[in-house]
Order: sequence, then C-alpha cells, then structure tokens
Amino acid sequence: MNRRKLMLGGVAAAAAFAGAGVAWRQLQPHGAPVAAGGQGAALDPFWSQAFDTPDGASLTLASFSGKPLLVNFWATWCPPCIEELPLLDSFYRENKAKSWQVLGLAVDQPSAVRAWLQRKPLGFPVAMAGFSGTELSKSLGNLSGGLPFTVVFGASGQLLHRKSGKVTPEDLAQWVQLA
Repeated sequence: MNRRKLMLGGVAAAAAFAGAGVAWRQLQPHGAPVAAGGQGAALDPFWSQAFDTPDGASLTLASFSGKPLLVNFWATWCPPCIEELPLLDSFYRENKAKSWQVLGLAVDQPSAVRAWLQRKPLGFPVAMAGFSGTELSKSLGNLSGGLPFTVVFGASGQLLHRKSGKVTPEDLAQWVQLA
C-alpha cells in the first residue's frame, strides 16, 4: 500500500510540475526579440501584416516600429473589452507625447465595429483583424484565444508583456515603467 501511495504522489508531483511549466510558459514572452522593421530589417510575420481600418484604409503593423506599442485584441460583443477601452484611450491620450502607441485589433464584424466607434470614438487607431485575429493573438501567447488580450512591444519590437483579461491602471503604470 505504501508503494502505491508513493507512486501516486510521484505522478501528482509530476503533473503539478508540468502544469506550473505550462503556466510559466504562458506568462513569458515567446522566443527571441521580434524585429520591428526599418531599413533593411527582416520583418517578423507579426510586423509584416496589414489590416483594413473601419473606414477602409490600410494599416500596416510595420508603421508602428520604433516606439513602444500596446496592441489590444477586442470585440464589440465582449463586455470586459468594452469596459477597458476608455482606460486604454486615456492611456493613449496621456502617453502619445511620450512616444507610446496603442492599436486596437477588432476580432469582430466590420459593421459592428464601425457602429460602435460612431457611438464611442477612440483616439487611437483601430484595425479589423476579423475572426482570424484569434489565431494572431494565439501566436502572441493567448493560448486560450479569449478576449480581451493585450500585448506590449518595446521600441525595438520585442514582446515585453502580455495579458489575458481586462487591463488595469496598475498594469499600464507598470508597463510604462518597464518599456
């Protein structure tokens, strides 16, 4: 009987260790620094993407290179997303003179985003990632694919922070200090 308890304890410890490893991996930035573009720089697949804006213009991620960038994946049908947008808009307005950029990538239907933005305009750019935005967010570490999801890139393009769930003022204050 003791041998069985010892074996079950070992299996439980191994499972706990594996779970802790997965959790640690999810909270860490993935891989080497991401190239942010510029003259002669090889673009990472993330930075080479382009999206339509709600008004139909094209927006390239490479145009955000060289300055800290907060990217927020959101949708009009996501209550926590809608709740955090005013906070992100205030953050943008307060920090754009300090070179901070904010980009909202809407994982939603263009018509819903246009209607929402007409009622509640945002000061920062919004682009239409569509439902394929879920896959893009997963490539940046959003393992569950849930919304809202936010990533922060440093001025050189490296992924510094990621957060699943609603952003808080404390998150933003910490990210500004560390970027």
